[in-house]
Amino acid sequence: MAPPSKSMAHRLLISAALADGISTVRGISDCEDVRATLDCLSALGVKFTEDGDTVTVHGIDPRKATPTSQLCARESGSTLRFIIPIALLSGKTTMFSGAGRLMSRPMTVYEDICRELGLAFIADGESITVRGPLTGGTYTVLGNISSQFISGLLFALPCLPDNSRIKIIPPLESRSYIDLTISALSCFGVKAVWEDDYTIFISGNQRYTPTDITVEGDYSGAAFPDALNLFGGEVEVLGLDPESIQGDRVYKKYFELLKLGTPTIHIGDCPDLGPILFAIAAAKCGGIFSGTERLRLKESDRIAAMAEELSKFGTALSVYDDKVVVYPADFKKPTEPIMSHGDHRIVMAMAVLLTTVGGVIEGAEAVKKSYPSFFSDLSMLGIEVEEYDV
Repeated sequence: MAPPSKSMAHRLLISAALADGISTVRGISDCEDVRATLDCLSALGVKFTEDGDTVTVHGIDPRKATPTSQLCARESGSTLRFIIPIALLSGKTTMFSGAGRLMSRPMTVYEDICRELGLAFIADGESITVRGPLTGGTYTVLGNISSQFISGLLFALPCLPDNSRIKIIPPLESRSYIDLTISALSCFGVKAVWEDDYTIFISGNQRYTPTDITVEGDYSGAAFPDALNLFGGEVEVLGLDPESIQGDRVYKKYFELLKLGTPTIHIGDCPDLGPILFAIAAAKCGGIFSGTERLRLKESDRIAAMAEELSKFGTALSVYDDKVVVYPADFKKPTEPIMSHGDHRIVMAMAVLLTTVGGVIEGAEAVKKSYPSFFSDLSMLGIEVEEYDV
């Protein structure tokens, strides 16, 4: 069974928190990133209860939110970038903190917006402090940094009295993630519409309507167990919506290309697939990947991390500004441990390769960030997994 979509869980929980009433969100994973969103919503004054994988959320008026404590986003870039604009709806001072590389990841979009509007945005490398109030209007955002900034604005702008527009400077990458946000908003009765390929119109004075909704299965997470089929496995991943608009749904097409030859694949719209695609290319016929620049700005520098770890299998990468070439080689069992680099997707990609030759991963607990049951799922598939403490 595919894990619940972390991307949609964030979006549905935040929308529920902004709804005037009580919403029920079912199918919530207990992964670290989703916990981060729940923690931050709680610190803003949102009340919720949990019963297994179901969360009942009592929404608030974010314009009147008074933070009860520092908002800790852990290592979740989505949490931080989605909730900063919501915190800016009020005139209250809100401080965010994080772990790992989070506070060093790019935040210039919000920093520039706050400077232009005369709002407070103070980043010292360990925390970010903001103070609104945000106002409606036209916001211009680069389309090749992260779609999470656009999604963050999409959550907040409908709550303001005036209409707003988000103008995106092309190229636009990861549009599918913006569409996921627009879809989540629509589930709660809020509309945001594309006026053209690079402009989104958001009516002001909208209200989020409470609803009862279930999180769909996650194509991003499903890619890892599904990749076992390329290495002799017989795995069927259930619980995926064939009509989903998740951008990572494309992984099935890319797997076929990597199985057949040495393809050229653009991953600018699906950067989270980078590690598993690199891994498959290394074990098969190689591959050429463009749109890779943003992989350096994730939980780890995923290009450097994959180059280092794949070299332990005897495989080499050539790295360019926005392109990575993976060369096939005589694939061998690593003679030293694979390092996690604190990155859940590095761990899972490496684990898939190790099912073919065996080996050790240090820091494998990083999978808790998005897919806590990953190794137990591998065990259920008959793969020998041994956990140990160091």
